[in-house]
Amino acid sequence: MSSAPTLRVYAIDGIVPVVDPSAFVHPSAVLIGDVIVGPGCYVGPGASLRGDFGRLILEAGANLQDTCVMHGFPGTDTVVEEDGHIGHGAVLHGCRIGRNALIGMNAVIMDNAVVGEAAIVAACAFVKAGAEIPARHLAAGVPAKVVRELSEEEIAWKVAGTRTYQDLTKRCLATLVETAPLAAVEPDRPRIHIPGVVPLVEAKQGKG
Repeated sequence: MSSAPTLRVYAIDGIVPVVDPSAFVHPSAVLIGDVIVGPGCYVGPGASLRGDFGRLILEAGANLQDTCVMHGFPGTDTVVEEDGHIGHGAVLHGCRIGRNALIGMNAVIMDNAVVGEAAIVAACAFVKAGAEIPARHLAAGVPAKVVRELSEEEIAWKVAGTRTYQDLTKRCLATLVETAPLAAVEPDRPRIHIPGVVPLVEAKQGKG
């Protein structure tokens, strides 16, 4: 085994990305220019944060998962506020994601859109430029429409999911190393065990 490889971080026009020491940025992610990654953030494999036009900000405890893209026009800030949760493959362009909000997998959030605090944007939704998703509401569809207010159970599920990514940040900083694969599955191969992490649909079924 070896230590984790060097991050793919690039300055442009003399502006250098900032990564808080308590954040984890996967080595395959790319950070360019005016990017600010705050304390306890997680940036997943293959994410692209292109701060070559506008500023990109991940506030404390936010996560930006695998293959997500952040970008924006000149003079804009693209912001994920504290404890924001950006699912696999999502695209954020010149928008603001409120505190404790969740953006589902492969969703697209366009320029000047605002997703309110503790709101959820469903997977594969398209939030049009300038749209506003109210706090604590669910939006879904193409284009996205506000569907309903979220339940306390759904918001609690979101908070718990974000906490697992905050824990993942610490796990990665402590144990993630580049290595070679094994040639065969070892006997009694251990599993990664994370208690209590289940899809929302299973959590609801468990209550019923």
